[in-house]
Parts: sequence; structure tokens; C-alpha cells
Amino acid sequence: MDRLSLVLVIIGAINWGLISLFRFDLVAAIFGGQDAILSRIVYGLVGLAGLYCITLLFRDRERVE
Repeated sequence: MDRLSLVLVIIGAINWGLISLFRFDLVAAIFGGQDAILSRIVYGLVGLAGLYCITLLFRDRERVE
């Protein structure tokens, strides 16, 4: 679950970077526009993944030696 969430957060970060630098929304381009149901699903999953990743800040890190 952690890796999936991180992948979705990375996708969201790359998308926001493209929007800010080039005014290009990759998710909307791939899935048929910002209002398309698939785009909205991806945006929602990225948002949920971001919320889930907040928990990573508060976890104790275990060292494997």
C-alpha cells in the first residue's frame, strides 16, 4: 500500500509540475480532459494517496541490519 500510494503521489507531483511549467495536464491529456470520469478517478486516487502518505510522516522507522 505504501509503494502504490507513493507512486500515485509521484504521478500527481509530475502532473502538477507539468501544469506549472508548461500548462499541460498530462492526466487530462491521457484520459480525455479534466471533466472525463477517468481523469476524475485518477485525480481522486492521487488525492487519497496523498492523504495516506501523511501517515508516513508519523511512523517510526525501523532499521534492518
